[in-house]
Amino acid sequence: MSGDASAPPTPATPSAERVSGRAWFTLAIASTAAFMVALEVTIISLALPEIQDAFAGVATATLSWVFTAYSIGVASLLLLSGWAADLFGRKRLFLCGMVVFAVGSLGSGAAQSVGWLIAARVVQSVGGAMLFPAGLALVLAIFPVAKRQMAIGIWAATGGLAGALAPSLGALLIEAFGWRAVFLINVPVAVVAALAGWRGLQESRAEGAVRKVDVVGVPCASLGVGALVLGITQGRDWGWASPAVVGSLALSVVMIAFFVFRSRRHPAPLFDLSLFAIRSYRVAVVGAALFSAGFFGSWVLLPSFIQRYWGWSVLQTGLAVMPSSIISAVLSAPIGSVVDRFGHRRVVALGGLLGAIAMTGFALLMTPQPRLWVGLLLPSVFLGLSMAILFAMLVGAAMREVPPARYGMAGAGRTTSFQLAQALGVAVGVAVVGRPLTADAAMSSYRLNWWISAGLFAALFVLFLVAYPSPQRSRP
Repeated sequence: MSGDASAPPTPATPSAERVSGRAWFTLAIASTAAFMVALEVTIISLALPEIQDAFAGVATATLSWVFTAYSIGVASLLLLSGWAADLFGRKRLFLCGMVVFAVGSLGSGAAQSVGWLIAARVVQSVGGAMLFPAGLALVLAIFPVAKRQMAIGIWAATGGLAGALAPSLGALLIEAFGWRAVFLINVPVAVVAALAGWRGLQESRAEGAVRKVDVVGVPCASLGVGALVLGITQGRDWGWASPAVVGSLALSVVMIAFFVFRSRRHPAPLFDLSLFAIRSYRVAVVGAALFSAGFFGSWVLLPSFIQRYWGWSVLQTGLAVMPSSIISAVLSAPIGSVVDRFGHRRVVALGGLLGAIAMTGFALLMTPQPRLWVGLLLPSVFLGLSMAILFAMLVGAAMREVPPARYGMAGAGRTTSFQLAQALGVAVGVAVVGRPLTADAAMSSYRLNWWISAGLFAALFVLFLVAYPSPQRSRP
């Protein structure tokens, strides 16, 4: 699988410890792709009110699929893309992903209806799912073994940088050119990166990649989560007892059960469920899902609240929500040394506690009238500290005891569950907030959503304190 840092060097892998110019070039191209894919997750939250105004009469539940379709699409294809990159060539899949991502971005920016926009976002997600595993595998294949962790750190840091820049960059683009610019900005970047990659990237494949794998199981699980999201988001509009909602929820159960059945019986599953026998991995994946649902379920809707009920402009909103992302980007790297001293259990639990405090602060301090310092910025500081810990440290907590030969599968499986939980969290948030007619009604709905997020962060805090194994109890 892609991302297996323990694999023996291929003939193209430098044996010397010196990092070649081509390796740095590969890292730059892969990091650019990671930046674009990560940016599309957070920048959309600022554009949602503008998009809703552009397509008058579109329900909030329908509009949420602009975000959700992308998350589910990426989650559905991550493991499949990692396998395809190893088998057919990382460079080939990476360049195809860049082209597909550019086409999806162009289609999103040119959308004339919300249905068109959602379909284009699905195309964009297909490209994003190709770029992530293929880009990281290209980097691992060309960097010397001793320098791979450094390269992974730089590649992963671009995601944090995208999160820090998304509010300000998105606000500037929307203010100057409208909501379409948050999609169209990707097109020239992707074209230049594809052309440069075609000339400068070095092809690599995984030795011994299996040709016959289960390409059905994981996508079925993602479709099952998609059906669950559909039932939750449309429950209020269609009626919770309506055949469409009940059918969606039933389909969800069937598809997820089929994934479990298939993965247990297939000789070469894309994701081996026996990884969940590793306690640290199992606990960390559940913790990451709690964090993803709790964070994105509130974060994506926060800019809409500020713009609708505080009456702030897109630029004001972008600057107001930026501090937490900046805190996260600045502190993510130093947090690693804290984990080395205190271990994942206590540090990740602290991140969950800080997140619970942040969401409790939003629930108690936000009002329909603007309260920048107390209502927004004070909880945002706690949220930024929580993000600095959880975005990076939950990855390390999951991979701590995974055998090196399973790094690729385990990492992609963790990211898949994170993306699916993200979509589910947004669906719950949209269902809870609904379509309030007054500022007071909106405040009540948003406050309930913040309390739900606080509960998810608190569950993460308790989970790690109680269930995550300390180093001395680790499996050999």
